[in-house]
Amino acid sequence: MSEMTKTLLEMQNVSKEYNGNPVLKDVNFTLKQGEVLGLVGENGAGKSTLMNILFGMDVIQQTGGYGGKVLIDGKEVKFASPLDALKAGIGMVHQEFSLLPGFTAAENILLNREPQNKSVLSLVFGDRAKTIDRKELQKEAIDAITKLGVELDPDMLVSEMPVGHKQFTEISREISKSAIRLLVLDEPTAVLTEKEAEMLLKAIRNLSNQGISVIFITHRLQEILDVCSKVIVMRDGRIVKELDAQATSIQEMAKLMVGREVNTSGNHSEATARRAISEKTVLSVRNLWVDMPGETVRDVNLDIREGEILGIGGLAGQGKLGIPNGIMGLFPAGGSVKLNGNEIPLNNPRACLDSSLAFVSEDRRGVGLLLDESLEWNISFPAMQIQNKFLKNYLGGLIKWRDQDAIKEVTEKYIGQLQIKCTSSLQKAKELSGGNQQKICLAKAFALEPKLLFVSEPTRGIDIGAKSLVLQALREYNRENGVTIVMISSELEELRQICDRIAIITDGAVSGILPAERPSEDFGILMVGKSKKEAM
Repeated sequence: MSEMTKTLLEMQNVSKEYNGNPVLKDVNFTLKQGEVLGLVGENGAGKSTLMNILFGMDVIQQTGGYGGKVLIDGKEVKFASPLDALKAGIGMVHQEFSLLPGFTAAENILLNREPQNKSVLSLVFGDRAKTIDRKELQKEAIDAITKLGVELDPDMLVSEMPVGHKQFTEISREISKSAIRLLVLDEPTAVLTEKEAEMLLKAIRNLSNQGISVIFITHRLQEILDVCSKVIVMRDGRIVKELDAQATSIQEMAKLMVGREVNTSGNHSEATARRAISEKTVLSVRNLWVDMPGETVRDVNLDIREGEILGIGGLAGQGKLGIPNGIMGLFPAGGSVKLNGNEIPLNNPRACLDSSLAFVSEDRRGVGLLLDESLEWNISFPAMQIQNKFLKNYLGGLIKWRDQDAIKEVTEKYIGQLQIKCTSSLQKAKELSGGNQQKICLAKAFALEPKLLFVSEPTRGIDIGAKSLVLQALREYNRENGVTIVMISSELEELRQICDRIAIITDGAVSGILPAERPSEDFGILMVGKSKKEAM
């Protein structure tokens, strides 16, 4: 058996229960050295639990362990903690980042493994007297970044990075560990632009050629075809099929994932069928600048029409994410924003909310959710605070008290409408999968019943079945309630599916606005700044 076809990892009859509820049932698969394995499935299919078992995560030990066996090089292993997994050469990059914001990329990459200088003092006083070898730290960090093959400034603070650079820092940290043999990547491209994702896929191929095995979890099924040798499809805690990645299709994988046919053809005829949009401007943006780390917003001029779905796209860092964050007062901004002719004061989040603007942020865990609170509280709280909804008045309004029945009713309405997978409306937000957390953020905004809704990266980290559901929910909310929606996304095809017009942001300004049904190449030209401005 050659070195490159040797079996590195084997899982035999792996099962797992949480509180008597089976989440993994009899999972079996093998992974060879240097092999890239795609792992796909809807949110809640069991992918993360399976990887938590492999990586020895505390949550597994604290909930009664697991059944079955995990073998490395043919020998059974029982990892008591992630440290054990790291010692065995297994690295994992999670969907949610674990970086220190005040440290540079280089410092994060070598965190707790910093090269040290020896001195006379260290010989006397031991390791405490050693100092960090900054030159060597920089060299090792650059080596890891080079191995990954991406553009990343080792001296940039994490707090100032765009999301894509944070992802590269996380992966570089794992690659820098010399003993690494298996790398688990959980949704690594969910936050990346198309160009950055291509760079990462190329890096994965390089790692495979060096004999490093990769387990690649993604909802972008084309990437599976581009980079994996085989793919495992999970549904309801089981492996429903193992496929040869070169002999399957997006349609087959999608059907196996959700147990039904899913339209993945990119046919936008229904979504982008031209409809009459009011010529009335509901939101007028002039000379907007925003000071948001990792984003460039210099001079944005934009007129948003009443009742439309306007898409905002562009490459990472060009300014698309900065626009809603600046208008909604989350970062310092200047310029002019008018809603129906009335000036909206910038740098004042409450004024925006009082004017019936709402925002679903791309950072669902940072600003989107009350993670330790129930779904009921998450969905109702903003409307309760801002609009006095879901409150009962007593003594002529002197006393206000929560209307628990109304809160429960609105929560269950959106649980049903958005098909949120949860145990009940009282479940804590932090216990939901990432995709279901994103749906809670949408439900919270819908409950505000805004005049205009900004939605930033609404399908980030959501599986293929739920993506179409979320896009459909946004479309229906727009059609049925007449609410103007501005959707910011790195996924051009998603914008083309539901938007009426799409504005492309390049170098902090609008490089052009086109109808959504225009060919994707036209938008690509605007993204790289090779076209004159074209508005409609």
